[in-house]
Parts: sequence; structure tokens; C-alpha cells
Amino acid sequence: MRTETDRARFEAVYTDTYDQILGYAVRRCERPEDAADVVAETYAIAWRRLDRLPEGDEARLWLYGVARNVLANHRRGRLRRERVAELTAEIADVYAGTSGGDGVEFRDIARAFRELSDGDRELLSLVAWEGLDHAQLAKVLDISRNAVRIRLHRARRRFAKALARGGVTVNHVVMESL
Repeated sequence: MRTETDRARFEAVYTDTYDQILGYAVRRCERPEDAADVVAETYAIAWRRLDRLPEGDEARLWLYGVARNVLANHRRGRLRRERVAELTAEIADVYAGTSGGDGVEFRDIARAFRELSDGDRELLSLVAWEGLDHAQLAKVLDISRNAVRIRLHRARRRFAKALARGGVTVNHVVMESL
């Protein structure tokens, strides 16, 4: 539980350093909204780790370090999303116009897959393409096996709905293999 003293200290550091940290992020991000996300995450971390936040000008330097790490994570996430989008586009290109049997077009499946969130695509990809089981997924995602089971069930359900919107019907057995 944070005290009023903690809040006042954080607000003072925020007021003193915001313009500098924002400038740092803006100069390193392609889009202003990305810079805003980096700054917000930087200060969220500062609030959570207020006990580690140094005093005086050292706080600004510490925040630069935090912002640097947040930027690195942001870049990795952006690259990961771009790779998934490229892979999905490549798959769609390979299978465009070809049939998967029973009149199912692979491009319809790829389109439904692209509609999913990054998290759902990643989870389903780890199962279908990498062949990971629940225990392995739990380790990779650093969550419990029960959380994996729930997330996977929900991702499969959302994928099935996206497929249905695209006119693709898939039986239960196929969905469980994902």
C-alpha cells in the first residue's frame, strides 16, 4: 500500500522527468503512440518499483534505463508481430486459390487466423506448428497448466468463430488438434 509521501515523491519525479523521458522515447519510436506507450510503461514500472527509484537526478538516469529496457521489449514485440504477419501472409500466398478438400480454401483459413489476437495466434501456433503440449506451453508462457488449458480452449473457440464468419466449417476433432 502506497502512502501519500510515496505518491508525492512519485508525482515530483514524474513532473521533473516527464518531458525528458518522453523526448527520449519519441526520438526512438516510429510512431507517437508507441512513444506514449513506452513512457506510460516506464512510469508504471517506476511506480511499482518506487522503493528502487533513486533520489535526485539519479532518478532521471534510472528512468532512462527503464525506458531503454521498455523500448527493447517494445521492439521485440513489434518484430514478433511483424514475423507472424509475414508468416501468415506467406502461408496465405502459398495456399491462395488452392483447396484443402471439401471446398475449403486455405486463404479463408489464413484470413480467419489473421483475425485472431497476437496472443491467440501465438498460442495456437505453438500447439499446431511447434507441437507443444500443455506442460511445455505452461513453461514457455510462464503460466499454470490450468491457465494454458483455459487460454487454449478460448483461443480455439475464437478461431472456430472466425472460421465460421469466413464460411469455413471445421469439425471438433480438427479444432482439438490445434
